[in-house]
Amino acid sequence: MGRKIKAVVFDMDGVLFDTERLCLASWLEVAHRHDIHGVENVFPLCIGRTHVDTLKIISAHYPELELEGFDREISDVIQEKLRTEGVPLLPYAGDILNALKAEGIPLALASSTRYETVCRQLKSVGFYDKFSAVVGGDLVKKGKPAPDIYLEACKRLGLDPADCAAVEDSFNGIRAAHAAGMAPVMVPDMVQPDEEIAGLAYIVCPSLQAAEKALIEMFR
Repeated sequence: MGRKIKAVVFDMDGVLFDTERLCLASWLEVAHRHDIHGVENVFPLCIGRTHVDTLKIISAHYPELELEGFDREISDVIQEKLRTEGVPLLPYAGDILNALKAEGIPLALASSTRYETVCRQLKSVGFYDKFSAVVGGDLVKKGKPAPDIYLEACKRLGLDPADCAAVEDSFNGIRAAHAAGMAPVMVPDMVQPDEEIAGLAYIVCPSLQAAEKALIEMFR
């Protein structure tokens, strides 16, 4: 018999929202303005990280960069794209939430993005009320790959992490969910799993449709 679960905790960016590509496009746009090279190689290191950790990674790779200005420009570009285009959803994002809810599976969300931003974006697409608990990266001491955010989400669900699955796209997210003692379900977005991550994941699914089927089987 496979692993059984009582609830599912979702990551947001790169799992439900197609915001990682939007962020990369924004990084590249700002980098082009200032003739900064190689950001497409640094960006993957920041996927799944908190904003604070992301700034540390950027600073380590570009020590001469005026970090505050660079960060502000990227934020402005991202916000303008979101304002004009809306929050981009990944295929089947709404469907998997509806299907799991219909099955009676409690859902939570654990995102490295700041809590206020998470809530605003979830509400803008009608997803907020689908979750029994929402945790942002600024509500815990340590961001992914530390397990803190997933432990907090499970605590708010009132469940042992061993009884919960985590749906993730990033390496750091899979590491965090595994460290929390959950069943990490990876749905790759911009980065495919390497040997380490494939070993930490309970299952790797090619799509949210496949993840839905796997999660329902784990719940029943």
